[in-house]
Amino acid sequence: MGFFRWIGMGRRASCTWKFLRRKKDFLLLDQLPYGLGSNDVGLDRGQLGQGRIVHFTRAGNKVLLIAPNLQYRSSSADAAERVAVKESFAESVLWGFKVEAEDKGRLLIDATDFFLRDAHGVAERMQAAQQGTYKLDPNRCAITLDNTRNFPKNTEVEAILTFASDGRPHGAFVASVTPDAHSVTLREHTSLIELPEPGYTPRRNDPRSGFFGVEFRDYSVPLGEPMVQHLLVRHRLQKKDPNAAMSEPVKPIVYYVDRGAPEPIRSALVEGANW
Repeated sequence: MGFFRWIGMGRRASCTWKFLRRKKDFLLLDQLPYGLGSNDVGLDRGQLGQGRIVHFTRAGNKVLLIAPNLQYRSSSADAAERVAVKESFAESVLWGFKVEAEDKGRLLIDATDFFLRDAHGVAERMQAAQQGTYKLDPNRCAITLDNTRNFPKNTEVEAILTFASDGRPHGAFVASVTPDAHSVTLREHTSLIELPEPGYTPRRNDPRSGFFGVEFRDYSVPLGEPMVQHLLVRHRLQKKDPNAAMSEPVKPIVYYVDRGAPEPIRSALVEGANW
């Protein structure tokens, strides 16, 4: 049933959920289904935010959404050593949910405000682009049900968010792409995704390879070896035949072309991707 169970109807109650899974890491991801329309500001349609590994923790009458600090780790087999490194660096509590009710180990929380937050940092991005100071207007924000769904391995929630100007002069970029630059309405989508099963084998990243990489500090490496570890960012592909030099994958990577792309642009996109 995903991470939350749907229990309500309507704009407000639609974001009241029954929490099902506790103390299990999952992926929290935000994106922009609708763009601002200005390349100069860079808030583009379909843009992904920063994905985070998070988990829920019960603390009295609250449920905390915690992002552990994965920049500093310990690969030691000694549990006490791993805990020592964990306790040496701060983690981040991203949100706190009040427990409204409890029944047989299940917690009822209201996640409305969580899904109506500016997770993508739209206001911050517009201010950084010198387009003015904006903040969310709660009276003009709501959960939209057309793209809010619950699945076995993920929960998807989409919100209409309206950013109101503080009245001071706004930038020309925003003014050129909105009906009223004092009121900028976008959509932000939040995904809660179950992590894949164990079995992924990391690969070290050689800077000469040209691939993207991720790095972290491992405080349990032997003396004399670098603490900073560099791993490759790659798809999780597994061979159907592990003994073959080349094999079909167990689960192929599938790419989709936007249905809004007209011909002949669509065919050109597919041809270019295949090439």
